[in-house]
Amino acid sequence: MEKYVCTVCGYEYDPEIGDPDSGIAPGTPFEDIPEDWVCPVCGATKDLFEPLVPQGGS
Repeated sequence: MEKYVCTVCGYEYDPEIGDPDSGIAPGTPFEDIPEDWVCPVCGATKDLFEPLVPQGGS
């Protein structure tokens, strides 16, 4: 499952962990999070998140 990053504050949503404080269970893909979910750090809306691109590569 792909991680997503908040473009406002840099918070990383990891589907392996979820967001238990907001009722998002571990194992929940970003696509399955409700549209009214917001970043737990800065309150940014879901549309301000982008897929996390791993650093490095060829």
